[in-house]
Amino acid sequence: MKRFLSLFVVVVFLFQPLHSQFNFNADTVKAGKYDTGKMWTFEFPPFDYLKEKYGFEAAKEWFDDVRLSALRIPGCSASFVSGDGLVMTNNHCARGVQRQVQKEGEELAKTGFYATTLEEERKIPNYVAEQLVYLKDITSEVQPEIEKGKDAAEKVSIREKVMKDLKSKYEKETGLKCDVTTYFNGSLFFVQGFKVFKDVRLVFQPEEAIGYFGGDPDNFTFPRYNLDCTFYRVYGEDGKPIKSEHFYQWSKNGAAEGELVFTVGNPGSTNRLRTVAQLEYLRDVQYRNLSFMMNSLYNKLEELKSVNPTRADEYEKLRLGFSNGWKSITSTYKALLDPYLLARKMDFEKKAKEFVNNDPELKETYGGVWKSIEMTRAELKEIDKQLAAFTANNTYSARYWLIANELVRYAKQMQLPEEKRDTTLKSKRYLEMRNNLFPKNYDPVLEEAKLIINLDYLVLNLGSDHKLVSSFFNGLNSEVAAKKLIATTLFKDRETVLAMFEKSPEEILALDDPFVKHFATNWDLLEKLREQQREVINTENVTFGLTGQILYKMYGTSISPDANRTLRISDGLMEGYNYNGTKAPVFTTFYGLYDRFFSFGKKYPFDLPERWAEIPKDLDLTTPFNFVATNDIVGGNSGSPVINKNAEIIGLAFDGNIESLQGNFIYLPDVNRTVAVDSRGMYEAIRKVYKATRLADELWNGGIK
Repeated sequence: MKRFLSLFVVVVFLFQPLHSQFNFNADTVKAGKYDTGKMWTFEFPPFDYLKEKYGFEAAKEWFDDVRLSALRIPGCSASFVSGDGLVMTNNHCARGVQRQVQKEGEELAKTGFYATTLEEERKIPNYVAEQLVYLKDITSEVQPEIEKGKDAAEKVSIREKVMKDLKSKYEKETGLKCDVTTYFNGSLFFVQGFKVFKDVRLVFQPEEAIGYFGGDPDNFTFPRYNLDCTFYRVYGEDGKPIKSEHFYQWSKNGAAEGELVFTVGNPGSTNRLRTVAQLEYLRDVQYRNLSFMMNSLYNKLEELKSVNPTRADEYEKLRLGFSNGWKSITSTYKALLDPYLLARKMDFEKKAKEFVNNDPELKETYGGVWKSIEMTRAELKEIDKQLAAFTANNTYSARYWLIANELVRYAKQMQLPEEKRDTTLKSKRYLEMRNNLFPKNYDPVLEEAKLIINLDYLVLNLGSDHKLVSSFFNGLNSEVAAKKLIATTLFKDRETVLAMFEKSPEEILALDDPFVKHFATNWDLLEKLREQQREVINTENVTFGLTGQILYKMYGTSISPDANRTLRISDGLMEGYNYNGTKAPVFTTFYGLYDRFFSFGKKYPFDLPERWAEIPKDLDLTTPFNFVATNDIVGGNSGSPVINKNAEIIGLAFDGNIESLQGNFIYLPDVNRTVAVDSRGMYEAIRKVYKATRLADELWNGGIK
């Protein structure tokens, strides 16, 4: 077990807490009112907050115009940027679009795309853009029905039915696509109606090398140098560009350091209302486990490049395939290990408890919330530790785990009456998956390395003395145990594995293979654990819903609810920040782009497309290219316009810094930053590098002239 212990020490060492560099007394740490963030909804805009904090008196008409200029597209955000239906979003939001519209022989990822005329703009198949045009508070239609429920479970069932029925009702009444959404975990209910545009065409997209310059190494970092933008156009049913009454004008001057700016987009989800018990569970189980798996494999792949150099390129490709998630998960784990962050959450929870306990009526309804969640999380912790013994993940699990898991699942399904079997077992996609369980390019070196990690993962969760662990180890260390298991497994080649699926269910379950035995012997336990997990989560969901109601009763709409893919506006300032012993500037310039290009020897992922590799003669290298601001964003905000008080485009959000990853749980503006492409950098590149005069003129003039 020595190897496992040393590995875990390395992982913990790598993730030292964010605030470990200064001393503090946890008992005196205070939560901030806006620790829950500043993702304001358009149902209750922050009129008073903006006036008090910035002296900015935004009228209802301003918020309406800003809302109607914004768009929601698949997986991302976008916005109208001209009166002729021109739409702006990120390059990385359009990778799928790129593949859909390119013609035979084209490689738009390498060449980029620009339509010099309207006729050349390419229609994107099965693609929509949605504009939020209708809002209505329906709380009074929902809450009375919910209260008819006899218990919590029945109330949840009623709520789901009422929301579904109201969605249908308002879609018929308005003729719009409608969503019924809830804020503060069931305190407020709204209908949102969307105008759906079904004819969206590609206008401009840069090459991947400049759109994602720096690749995964630079992801979630700053300074950055990315032209992460793409432009579409929305067409009407008559086949002509629509006239968009509401759109963001292009700023002629960009934004200055310290200036108030806003992002407008659709953040996916946050967990800022989570209780301390839930955060401790995430820290000690979920994110710890994910971080261990990801970090172990990420580092092992780097090591294997020297051990097995003939496959070095494959190992690097595998690393890049999950490096974005690796950086996100491990950095979030780092935030959860931060005692200062937890101290702030504890104070936030303490205030909520005091608020409830000081009111007899509230105490009767909400007093048991935190204790109940502590109990469910304790149950989940024990359940999930055991479930770790059955983890089978395509990226992190050795093939032996994947094959055995699927063989036993298949056998169990085939023992059921046909009408009760999983219908996907007959699908073409399932057969393709099964055929690739033992890949043609099988790599025994990599699979052994993964198996060692999988065995160490068992010890991490269950300890070395647990029966599910000892059945694999038999007193051996993980390296020796892995070699012995591989020597005894029946999974020797692809043909043998595929032939096993032709056996009867009983024959499969009786196979003399250590991995099959593990899953077959413990399948009933696995099913029981999964059922227990579902029951505990369902119970907790009912209780957790009450935490949002407590927050709403405490603060009303003076703070923002958790993100839930609804349109939000976030305020912030153009500010740099301290990092890595130095200071990040507010802006980067094209000078920095070329410094990074030359400093890394022009090699991937710091290479540049041909048109950029030799510096264009008329390109002003002092032009601001990317910037950071304190705006509160998370996943889903990609493609969000960044605007000033005049609702003018000063940038395009495409990422957050690595410190912002704690934003899933808490918003701390001292280090949390939005990373965006500067409007001046986009315009300079479009006009002078791409010579896209038609597009540049439309952005500058706010329409086609």
